[in-house]
Amino acid sequence: MSKKSVAIMPDTQKNLEVMGEQIKLARLRRNLSTELVAERAGISRGTLWSVEKGAPTVAIGTYAAVLHVLGGLDKEFTLIAKDDEFGRRLQDLNLPTRKRAKRSE
Repeated sequence: MSKKSVAIMPDTQKNLEVMGEQIKLARLRRNLSTELVAERAGISRGTLWSVEKGAPTVAIGTYAAVLHVLGGLDKEFTLIAKDDEFGRRLQDLNLPTRKRAKRSE
């Protein structure tokens, strides 16, 4: 089976690698083996290793499953794009302005 090719920006790749390392450290701090975490997450050990390397080809649901196994850390996904200041500014620029009819005298 060939690996999927994903076009990803270097900064995003670095972020995934940092996240993978943090997941690995969380597993190690809990003294959990790769076998146990993979089994509980319903994935193979190879997939877990890919998660811990920050592979962009791994589905986000797999990352969430591993984080859940590590003690409910998947709840942090709700913080993604929570404070989208740039997006809100763009939205505000496109908001229609209400125009009032002129008063008749």
